[in-house]
Amino acid sequence: MREIIFWLAAVIILFIIEAATVNLVSIWFALGSAAALIIAIAGGALWLQIVLFIIVSAATLMFTRPLVKKYVNPKRQATNADMVFEKPCIVTEQIDNDAGHGTVSCGGKLWTARSDNGSVIPAGTKVKVMSIEGVKLLVVPESGGGK
Repeated sequence: MREIIFWLAAVIILFIIEAATVNLVSIWFALGSAAALIIAIAGGALWLQIVLFIIVSAATLMFTRPLVKKYVNPKRQATNADMVFEKPCIVTEQIDNDAGHGTVSCGGKLWTARSDNGSVIPAGTKVKVMSIEGVKLLVVPESGGGK
């Protein structure tokens, strides 16, 4: 009877913890506790309850955690700024790092730009975005020329 109370308390506490958090942190152990509770109710031995708890918890963790991490908590959040890496860009104002000016049109939007390699890039040149620093695009002329 004590095992049934223990596993029932574990299931309840673990589900409360899970409900109180936004990250999936204890659902796997709650499911393992539920499996052990079923065996306890059926009269199974304590060692079987513990083994089943460990197996079910590990199995659910192993099979679902990678999917949960991929869809619930991605490491990288795509932003609108990331789209400039795929769009054709044209220099609308000469890019001169020393003078501190330069603008490109990328996907119909104007961006402040700087040359990635420090060279002056004249207006009308097709450029490729190498990276983004703050609100500035770091660009290089596309291979094969400019205008």
